Amino acid sequence: MASFEIVEVHAGHGYLLNQFLSSLSNTRTDAYGGDRQRRMRFPLEIVEIVRDEWPADRPVFVRVSAVDGIEGGVTIEDSIAFSRAMKARGVDVVDCSSGGLTGPATAARVQRSVGFQIPFAERIRREAGVSTMAVGLILEPEQAEQVIRDDQADIVAIAREALFNPNWPLHARLALEGNSGFGAWPEQAGWWLARREKELNGLGRSSLRRPPAP
Repeated sequence: MASFEIVEVHAGHGYLLNQFLSSLSNTRTDAYGGDRQRRMRFPLEIVEIVRDEWPADRPVFVRVSAVDGIEGGVTIEDSIAFSRAMKARGVDVVDCSSGGLTGPATAARVQRSVGFQIPFAERIRREAGVSTMAVGLILEPEQAEQVIRDDQADIVAIAREALFNPNWPLHARLALEGNSGFGAWPEQAGWWLARREKELNGLGRSSLRRPPAP
């Protein structure tokens, strides 16, 4: 039987809740459309339902497009207000992505560079007073560690980087902890890799490096 420790509501990337939040897609004239408060109403109702149904001792995450990246769409100020309202309703973490309202999130008009979405997580964390998760071209262990050290976010998530290197967490631990990090590997592999590392060090080489970027 599967057991889950976290539930995440998706309110970004052009999905239904994002469509209610953005004035570009929400053209309703009833209680669920118009100004920011009305556009937030339905997403917040969903958040309340999920929080009520989910065990109180387990966290609720909500993924948002912090900005639509399109003129007239969701702004970071909108997302800060939404995050404050979600925190008041028991949301534990806001997962800060961007774009996707009018096409794939990877084709959004938000300028992409290494760690390009980290500032969204940092600002929401600071101004909404809620824990955040940073995503988006976070590639190196040292980069991820710095995000946490600098209080830019509370959690760092990787996705496509894990597709490129499924052992990314293990390599990250090696990069940050050195040879002792082999203790985190499966027992049948870790002991031999630690021994191999000693041999490589004797040859003036080391395997404590991540695979080259694609």
